[in-house]
Amino acid sequence: RGVPRMRSGSHRRRPCSPVLAVVKPVTLVVALLLGSAEALTTLRAPVGVGFRPTVHRHAAAPLSTGPAASRRSRKKQRRGSSFVEMKQVGIVGATGAVGKELLGCLATREFPVSKLALFGSKGGQTVEVGAALGGTLEVAKFDVEALRGFDVVFLAASGDFAKQNAEAIAAVLAEGGVVIDNSSALRLKPGVPLVVPEVNGDLIKTAKLIANPNCTTAIAIMVLAPLFFEFGLKKVLVSTYQAASGAGAAGMAELKTGVAALNVNDETSSAIREDGCFDADKPFPNEVFAHPLPFNVIPHIDVFQDNLYTKEEMKVTWETKKILGFDPFDESSAEGEDNGSTAHPPKVSCTAVRIPTLRAHAEAIVVETERPVTPEKARAVLEAAPGVKVTDDPEHKAYPMPLTATGAYDVEVGRIRSNLVFGDHGLEFFVCGDQLLRGAALNAVLIAEKAIA
Repeated sequence: RGVPRMRSGSHRRRPCSPVLAVVKPVTLVVALLLGSAEALTTLRAPVGVGFRPTVHRHAAAPLSTGPAASRRSRKKQRRGSSFVEMKQVGIVGATGAVGKELLGCLATREFPVSKLALFGSKGGQTVEVGAALGGTLEVAKFDVEALRGFDVVFLAASGDFAKQNAEAIAAVLAEGGVVIDNSSALRLKPGVPLVVPEVNGDLIKTAKLIANPNCTTAIAIMVLAPLFFEFGLKKVLVSTYQAASGAGAAGMAELKTGVAALNVNDETSSAIREDGCFDADKPFPNEVFAHPLPFNVIPHIDVFQDNLYTKEEMKVTWETKKILGFDPFDESSAEGEDNGSTAHPPKVSCTAVRIPTLRAHAEAIVVETERPVTPEKARAVLEAAPGVKVTDDPEHKAYPMPLTATGAYDVEVGRIRSNLVFGDHGLEFFVCGDQLLRGAALNAVLIAEKAIA
């Protein structure tokens, strides 16, 4: 029992064989005589591209990308002790918040890119993608045919775009190619896997079209899945504290603009009075969110449903079940059972709240387990889970926070304790993860890595 793990490949260089000891000097002589850049390239040590799901962002070594690399799109690159084929990669929506993070993850994780194409609704923009991905690239207007023969295509666009184009893109990809959609359009569609690689990555190899989970679900499931496989879950109660980035670049911009408009250092023009109350005569703008976000929390994300939950809250319910292998709309449960079975989906309820942080979501989670659980046992399971960082030392004030989770690949979990309501079958903890990374771009790139492995 346990969560499937991605194994890291070895990055050590193998010792040079006697044959290579002869071939390399000969190649060097040929290169010097003929001025062959290709021959010189063969002398360079290839870059390792093994899985590193728990490594934080860092500077990446340059890849063989750009125009020259495009002409040799099927060349191979070393991954650990073997070689992987270089891939043609497309990003639709490359200038948005998630699109930019996709570029960062591809570079940082040294994804084997031979050709990178960026697409937008209009085109004509230029994007600096860094030396590792080819320098400066132009964003083209989207066209399905432009992606013919590509290996991996990331969709960081709207749900309507995905509904209209995802299947058409998948149809023109190279053999074994995959479309990874970050919108909510396809997540609950039968036949389309909803994937977090550390949990259900075995579904990746059989799919041409894969959905990326909702950011809140993706962060929570990193902790819930190991507990589910080890102890079983009957009930999951989630309260979220979601960053402005969940509404995209526009959401982050509105929060920054609103904070500036408050002008808290100037009492004559500040929208906050000296007594801490808001000055109704000096409102500050809100267009993205239902209400002004600075110095406020908004218990309203997405549209309200007939059951008075919001769609965001129901996404957590439905998607958690699907990722764990159940029908997302199955309302049966293991209530009353204590036989160690995980044959029923957990009951999941969520309250989603927008808070004035920029890009890291936090979640307070209470679970009732099928089998007895202690904080010590839970902590041991989570410490062994890939992509999870246990930050749980209250004595030294160490616990998950947006301040420490922002920009990190790992999901932080802490405040692990027995729940007073569910007793020895209950657990309570606090989770924090970067919404744009673990909740979107990083998960998508991890899917792509496993798809080409």
